[in-house]
Amino acid sequence: MTDHKLSPLLEPRSIAIVGASPREHSTGQSMLRTLKALGFGGGIYPVNPRYEQIEGLACHAGLEALPEAVDLAVLAVSNEKLEEQLGKAIKAGARAAAIFGSCVMPEAQEPRLANRLSAMAREAGLPICGGNSMGFCHYQARIHVNSYPFIERLPGGVAFLSQSGSVFAAVVNHNHRLGLNFAVSTGRELSTSTADYMDYALGLESTRAIGLFLEGVRDPEAFRHSLERAQAQDVPVVVLKVGRSEQAAQMAVSHTGALAGNDVAYGALFERYGVARVDTIDELVTTLLLLSHPRRVGPGAVATIHESGGERELVVDHAAEIGIPFAAIDEATTAKLAARLDYGLDPVNPLDAFGTGNDYGGIMRDCFQALLEDPATAIGMFFLDMLQDNLYSETCTQACLDAAARTSKPVVLATNSASLDHQRRAVEVTRAGVPVLDGTVAALRAVRHALDYRDHRLRPPIAMPAPASAAVSQRWKERLARGRVLSEAEGLALLADYDIPVLPYRLVYTLAEAKQAAASLGYPVVLKTAMPDIAHKSDLGGVKLNLRDEAAVEAAFLDLNERIGSHVLVTRFAPGGVELVLGLKLDPQFGPVILAGAGGTLVELMRDVQAALAPLDEAAALRMIDKLKVRRLLSGLRGAPPSDIAALARALVRLSALAVDLGDHLAEIDINPLLVKPQGCAALDALVVPAKGA
Repeated sequence: MTDHKLSPLLEPRSIAIVGASPREHSTGQSMLRTLKALGFGGGIYPVNPRYEQIEGLACHAGLEALPEAVDLAVLAVSNEKLEEQLGKAIKAGARAAAIFGSCVMPEAQEPRLANRLSAMAREAGLPICGGNSMGFCHYQARIHVNSYPFIERLPGGVAFLSQSGSVFAAVVNHNHRLGLNFAVSTGRELSTSTADYMDYALGLESTRAIGLFLEGVRDPEAFRHSLERAQAQDVPVVVLKVGRSEQAAQMAVSHTGALAGNDVAYGALFERYGVARVDTIDELVTTLLLLSHPRRVGPGAVATIHESGGERELVVDHAAEIGIPFAAIDEATTAKLAARLDYGLDPVNPLDAFGTGNDYGGIMRDCFQALLEDPATAIGMFFLDMLQDNLYSETCTQACLDAAARTSKPVVLATNSASLDHQRRAVEVTRAGVPVLDGTVAALRAVRHALDYRDHRLRPPIAMPAPASAAVSQRWKERLARGRVLSEAEGLALLADYDIPVLPYRLVYTLAEAKQAAASLGYPVVLKTAMPDIAHKSDLGGVKLNLRDEAAVEAAFLDLNERIGSHVLVTRFAPGGVELVLGLKLDPQFGPVILAGAGGTLVELMRDVQAALAPLDEAAALRMIDKLKVRRLLSGLRGAPPSDIAALARALVRLSALAVDLGDHLAEIDINPLLVKPQGCAALDALVVPAKGA
């Protein structure tokens, strides 16, 4: 048994099964049979007052009648009996419990059953697997505790944790290529969170990757700590996070009680710690297969070999969408390919290597080996629609295995269809050291994740931005503590104090002051209403642009004063440039999140936003900028001069410094637009909302 707080749960030396039964296919019976079949060496104690013996084992009337205090009490009883039995387990000295039931009853009592069970377990310091769980399979320890039997499989290096029982079953039951050391259906996580299981997994020497199916995170601080630990130990984490849409987020609450959280914040968290975020179960499995492989992706790009010209084009199309770079092979490699290929086939990467069919296995092997030996190749993909018990497929598969054996670079065999009949052979090839990844898109995405993980590992730690002075920090903390939304002038002053560029401005209250401010700033100017509690000025006609003389200023001021009020902000008119939106939101789970996206009138139309956790340095800011769809505009289109990307990056870094300093005092900041010009950038407007109770 390992020395971990979850060891009594996941590696118990004795197990009591409350609700054990001789009834065929019952949970209580299948648990007993599974433990005996796996050769469990500790005490197994059926508990049910109605029987004297079950499956050849003495049956006990209750937990209090057991000859020892067990490590794990499995409560295979109805929801109505859970509270009573959990109390008895705690009183009898059980060190852990497993609950399969939903923990939901039609009751008016508050707190509800799940909350009462959670409180009992936390007070007793009792780890619980579940409820609403299918249990766990610890393949390394050969212990299965499940609501129905799962087949045994060879242990491997992937720890899989799922808040969905069906996803747990799909991964555990149906893909034997994926080597698991243990898998848990975490369910409601009454007292044991996903972060706790991750911590346990990271203590196992066998863990090479962690896969997660998440609806939400119940312990954000511990979860973040586990991601930090995984990063430090070079253990990739692959996450399928659901609840992106409002409807799915509401369903998550009713399903497991998990709050889905702000999806933008989750994306920022995953980006910070190099987590591979996937969209489907197929992509989850293929990515885990590749990232758990002992060979890591090195410098360079991707080399692929194909048996079909048409399927090569299919792969290239999808690769362009996913962002897969193909290795630029050198002249020596080109010559090797040309010498081996049939007439009419081009010696290029990606390579179509099937011609006349003469010595196709040897040609595939030698050409793939040449591609793998090229210094520009980081990983090789052998595309083959592999079939079971098929001579052609077997010959090509062996060619792939032979080439893989002659390199230290990672190699995968990828199919273009996930529906092929090849499972037995796919398991054999994967165990021989070449992961078989099914489906064009899933396979390419897995490789993209491997390249991203490599790149993340090469990044230096985030450099902390320089803080503002203590006096500046204290002044704004005191202002934010008043709780009222900052005026635009105050918002711009806040940005300026943290070295975020703003255009010069004047706050005026009379026509004479407006004229004087315009003359001082220089024409053309902009007049904007500065009346309090107006978040969207344009919707009220509260912004007057490109005022080129005193008469225009007078007309604009009189209109604003009559319709909205006398508080007016005057600033220089700044034509041209690219409008972006920068933002800061305080996420209740993960802290300040920095946002950047297409701004101005494009903000709602394009929905082009990137997010990152504070703090940022310039390298991290540039990565955010490079991922924006509007990035092409910033580079200069159709003869337009390029925007000052460096200035934009500095503004993001300074906004992150503000977030680190004042984050707990802020609910959000909205800088829209931030105008980025060929020389410099400037905030044209700012909405600053203090946090409640700041």
